[in-house]
Amino acid sequence: MAEHQVLNAVSSVDKARIDDLAAVAGTRILDTTATQLDSLRELLPMPQADVLDEDPRWIHYPWRGALVRVLGPLGYRRLRLDRNRNKITADEQARMADLTVGVVGLSVGHAVAHTLAIEGLCGELRLADFDELDLSNLNRVPATVFDLGVNKSVVAARRIAEVDPYLSVLTFPQGLTETTVDSFMDGLDIVVDECDSLDAKLVLREHARRRGIPVVMETSDGGILDVERFDLEPDRPLLHGLLGDVDASALVGLTNAEKAPLAARILDPRKLTVRMLASLPEIGTTLSTWPQLGSDVALGGASVAAVVRAFGIGSPPRSGRVRVNLDAYVAEIAEVHPPD
Repeated sequence: MAEHQVLNAVSSVDKARIDDLAAVAGTRILDTTATQLDSLRELLPMPQADVLDEDPRWIHYPWRGALVRVLGPLGYRRLRLDRNRNKITADEQARMADLTVGVVGLSVGHAVAHTLAIEGLCGELRLADFDELDLSNLNRVPATVFDLGVNKSVVAARRIAEVDPYLSVLTFPQGLTETTVDSFMDGLDIVVDECDSLDAKLVLREHARRRGIPVVMETSDGGILDVERFDLEPDRPLLHGLLGDVDASALVGLTNAEKAPLAARILDPRKLTVRMLASLPEIGTTLSTWPQLGSDVALGGASVAAVVRAFGIGSPPRSGRVRVNLDAYVAEIAEVHPPD
């Protein structure tokens, strides 16, 4: 659940809470609402009176030891997302607010969740990961040393709350388990799979298929992007059938070295990047796990956001796979000649 608090000084209860927090030694108090309101008034077309006259709110961020005053929810969303227009129209943006998206695995998933949040592509995010942030994650997770030892879903939720305190974000720090899977999955419009565990990938898809929820997965080697439309294909084989009829229970507890050949089957070894293919035999010997780059993870956030955006605007993709291999595109850069 959210750690931050949204407080309205018009409420006597909230006003007392704001005063108590402001009195705590060391609390940072930030108020730029006058500038925010000026920017809101300058928008075209000018927002209506109910937006301009909305009560501002105070946001308490306990992990920052800070109270921040911002526009009310209508004005905040209107101003923050104004530059999306018309790549996303106002009507489309409003429809996005009805989407509930779940993200499992908050390494690559952190970039996914953050990108969905900054574009305003959903009204609720659910984040599941049992793991804590480690120093080895900082080559690809946009976190800091202040987040080390904090659950990865909480790290992502805090970053999102500092971008949009009004966005509903639910964290599942136990990860996806028998006791959490129903509350995580029920009511989702889209689920994003960015977890490392192969058995969890199958379990997630079994539940998604049963509920008719589309699954999106981005794998950060050569920009592999997968879409499985279980909402349209209730009998579709899991992971495009690439693992055959293997049971999820048979994949529990595999070492990284044991996972590697199965992961290669999913990704198609004929199409892996040269450096990833060369790395696979080293996993478990000279490499602790498969390599990942921060730029690849950032691309994954953008790719999954493009899929979710397509669902939101009413033109979702079909099931299948595409590769968005930036290294290959960069290698093909050609001279530009002006028209005659």
